[in-house]
Amino acid sequence: MPRIVRFHELGKADVLKLEELPLVEPGEAEVRIKVEALGLNRAEVVFRKGQYIETPKLPSQLGYEAAGIIDALGTGVTGFKVGDRVSSVPSFSMVDYGVYGESAILPVTAVAHYPDKLSAAEGAAIWMQYLTAYGALIEYGKMKKDDVVLITASSSSVGLAAIQLTKASGGLAIATTRGADKKSFLLDAGADHVIVTNEEDLAERVMEITSGAGANLIFDPVGGPMLLELAAAAAKGATIYEYGALSPEPTPFPLFPALVKGLTIRGYTLFEITQSPELCERAREYVFNLLQSGDLKPIIDEHRFSLDEIVEAQLFMETNQQKGKIVVTV
Repeated sequence: MPRIVRFHELGKADVLKLEELPLVEPGEAEVRIKVEALGLNRAEVVFRKGQYIETPKLPSQLGYEAAGIIDALGTGVTGFKVGDRVSSVPSFSMVDYGVYGESAILPVTAVAHYPDKLSAAEGAAIWMQYLTAYGALIEYGKMKKDDVVLITASSSSVGLAAIQLTKASGGLAIATTRGADKKSFLLDAGADHVIVTNEEDLAERVMEITSGAGANLIFDPVGGPMLLELAAAAAKGATIYEYGALSPEPTPFPLFPALVKGLTIRGYTLFEITQSPELCERAREYVFNLLQSGDLKPIIDEHRFSLDEIVEAQLFMETNQQKGKIVVTV
């Protein structure tokens, strides 16, 4: 019987239990994959705490990203066959599906082939990060050559994806990090400039870099009081994409900068892309082609974990020390 990660109560990482459960057959329009690697996401931490946009049904599975081999097809499945290497696209609800474990059932709409040149670990580190960044910067932000893009929490997998997409589009990537310990890593990852917010004034530094023009696109998962600084760093007519709420503090609205500069401050989630068949197909093709060409390459944190260490892996994610995607091998 495959081992599956479940939790029977909400709480800290130690509520996660590795349980042997009967092998499940896929239903209509579903596939089953033998999981080789898992990519961890902060949404999963928030989900098991009961603080996500959805409430778990206990006992609950969890997990959005996995790579593996299809070992069973449900009725009505086309475009895939047993033996295909695939990874999961986060277009489903964790109330209904989860990928943490040795076997996972997924709707066929939530699986995709990935380039053969990538390993399973890299395959598990693709869709969440690149589709999230793609939606804000490419689909909605219409990023173009020479745009200045300000990326906060930039050492996360999504932040790194945003840096890579910005460079692939010919834009200028300004990354932020709280401490200087990640500065060289971010420069090596492709950022044109790195602002250490514990040591530098964010808005002042952005204006210095851009000769007073400011950032055209701002991509932020933090919120909270930082939004005031981001508005001060924004160019006239800029758009600030808020795609998370990492700050524990309330998020004030920067009314006067928004009025003076004509700013757009937009809430955004990945599901705007992944739950629209047309947008998701366009996004997947865009990302696949750039992965194939090498313009995009998943960055995986050097700390590796096994499935037996899933609690430790989630605890590590909560330290915010990771540089790139945290991957669990199965």
